[in-house]
Amino acid sequence: MKKIVMVIAHEGFRDEEYLEPKRIFENNDFKVTVASSRLTDAVGKLGARVKPDILVKNIDVKDYDGIVLIGGPGAREYFKDKLVHNLLNTANQLNKVISAICIAPNILANAGLLKGVKATCWDSDNLINKGAEYTGSSVEVSGRIITGKGPFAAEEFAEAIVAEVNK
Repeated sequence: MKKIVMVIAHEGFRDEEYLEPKRIFENNDFKVTVASSRLTDAVGKLGARVKPDILVKNIDVKDYDGIVLIGGPGAREYFKDKLVHNLLNTANQLNKVISAICIAPNILANAGLLKGVKATCWDSDNLINKGAEYTGSSVEVSGRIITGKGPFAAEEFAEAIVAEVNK
């Protein structure tokens, strides 16, 4: 069984960017683990409540086929989080699928993973400043890195992750 870890902000993750991909992953027989900065209920921007399974600091990327960073205004909590940046760089070294949607690709950019990489995001300035090749597409697949532009791209984003994990 393929395993995905979805990282959400404790407050203000984008509901549809979490709910739609999670449904698609589970419909494709993926085991989904939800991680956040606290284990109390995380609350989405639109009111969804999610009980995280593990703390972000306890993620062992070796246990997963892919890591998914969910956007929404709360994702800013991980923009400068060195622990998350190290986690992402370890996942990259292990050739895991790394994905982020909405504003979350900024986390990848800040971790140094998007330099020279085709990527998309809700707001392109930081990606461009960090050396990404910003495309403006709804979803961008560049090797094992997948980025999505926003809530409207959640289904396409999840389907791209499923396809890449299953390669």
